[in-house]
Amino acid sequence: MKFSQGIFAFLMGYFIYSMIEIINRGYTHWTMALTGGAVLTILYAINCRRTMTLIKSCFIGTFIITSIEFAVGIFVNIIMDWQVWDYSTVPFNVMGQICLPFSAAWFFLCIPAYYLCSAIRMRFNTASHRTLSHQY
Repeated sequence: MKFSQGIFAFLMGYFIYSMIEIINRGYTHWTMALTGGAVLTILYAINCRRTMTLIKSCFIGTFIITSIEFAVGIFVNIIMDWQVWDYSTVPFNVMGQICLPFSAAWFFLCIPAYYLCSAIRMRFNTASHRTLSHQY
């Protein structure tokens, strides 16, 4: 993965996840925008592997997103006490930071993320191919 691809994936995740939160909750927090960017960058790097299938991507992505959500939650909600979210009333939660229903949501959110990563990769490969063909 080239640096420019990573930056582009980060920005896409930053803005798309922010919009998802604003549409669903009416607001977002800057830490969630950064987290969304980091997550899509990691998913992009994983999905660049030729052996990655959609279902593998969804399972791996769910684990990654839930893990990052837990780590960010510990920092922003418990250590910093910013109270960005609280899943303590949601069934099957861990310390109010992650919960099974949202982990299931991350699984399904990984489906469009998989195709977005493919589109980004194809776009960069097409742009790279055009640049190379103009050099000769």
